[in-house]
Amino acid sequence: MKDWIHAARLRTLPLSMSGIIMGSFIARWRIVNNGGTWDWTIFAMAILVTLLYQILSNFANDYGDGIKGTDTLRVNEAEQRAVASGRITAAQMKKMVVLFAILSFIATVALLYLAFFPDYLREFWIFVGLGIACILAAIGYTVGKKPYGYLGLGDVFVFVFFGLVSVCGSYFLFTKTFDWDILIPATAVGMMSTAVLNLNNMRDIRSDAASGKKTLALRMGFKYAMVYEIVLLMLPLILILIFLGVNGFITEGKYYPFLVMILLFPMTAMRRKIMAVKEPKELDPFLKQVGILTLMMAVLLAFGLNYF
Repeated sequence: MKDWIHAARLRTLPLSMSGIIMGSFIARWRIVNNGGTWDWTIFAMAILVTLLYQILSNFANDYGDGIKGTDTLRVNEAEQRAVASGRITAAQMKKMVVLFAILSFIATVALLYLAFFPDYLREFWIFVGLGIACILAAIGYTVGKKPYGYLGLGDVFVFVFFGLVSVCGSYFLFTKTFDWDILIPATAVGMMSTAVLNLNNMRDIRSDAASGKKTLALRMGFKYAMVYEIVLLMLPLILILIFLGVNGFITEGKYYPFLVMILLFPMTAMRRKIMAVKEPKELDPFLKQVGILTLMMAVLLAFGLNYF
C-alpha cells in the first residue's frame, strides 16, 4: 500500500483542486448574489472527479515513463518512481491505470447527471465528451507511441485542462452559462499549473535529454526555461487583480476579495529563490510550494468573494 500511495504522488493533489475551487466559488458568488442556490453536492463530486483524474495521470506517467526507460535515469535523483525502481511491476501499474480510467469515467457521468439532468441534455453529452478528453489527456502524456509529453506539448495540455477546462468547466456546472471574464482566473490557474510542470521538467532536464523526452524546458534550455518560469509565476496575481477590477470591486469599495493579494509576498520570495538555483535538482522543493500557493490563491479568492 505504501508504494501505491507514493506512486499516487499526493503532493500533486492540491494543484488539481485549485481550478475546481476557483470556478465553483466564483459561480457561487454570482449565483447567491442573484438570489439563486448553490449545490454543495456538485462541488464535492467535482473535487472527487478531479482527484481521480490527477491520480490516474500520476499512475499513467509512472507507467509510461517506466516502460520507456525514462525514469530509470531518475532513480537516484530527486524523485523515485514505482515502475522504474521495481517496487511495482509495469503490468500491475497498467491494471491500475485501467481501473482509475474506469472510476474516473463513472464519477464523471455521475457528476454530470447531478449537474445537467433532466433539463440540460445537450450540455450533458458535451461534457461527457469533455470528460473522455480529460481521461485521454491524463493517460496520453507519457503513454502511447507518440505521447504528447515527449513532444514538448505538455505545457499546452496542462494550461488547457488544469486552467481553462477546470475553471470554466466547473463554473458552467453551476451557472449553465459562459461569461467571458471567467477566462481571466482560468488563465491564472493555468499559468500556475504550467509553472509546476515547467519546474518538474527543468529539474529533470538532464535525464530527459539522455532519454529523448523533448519537453519544452529541454527545447528552450535551462536559462530560457527559467525566464519562462518567472513569467508564469508573475502574471497570475496580476490577472486576478484585473478580474476584480473588471467586476467593479475597486470602484465599489469592496476590498475583502483583495485578500488574495497577500500572496504577493510569499510568491515574490519564492521567485527570488527559484532564480538563484543553479543545479536543476535543487528545484524539486518548489514544485510543492507552487502547488500550495495555487491552492491558496483559489481559496483566498473564494473566501473573499463569498464570505464578506
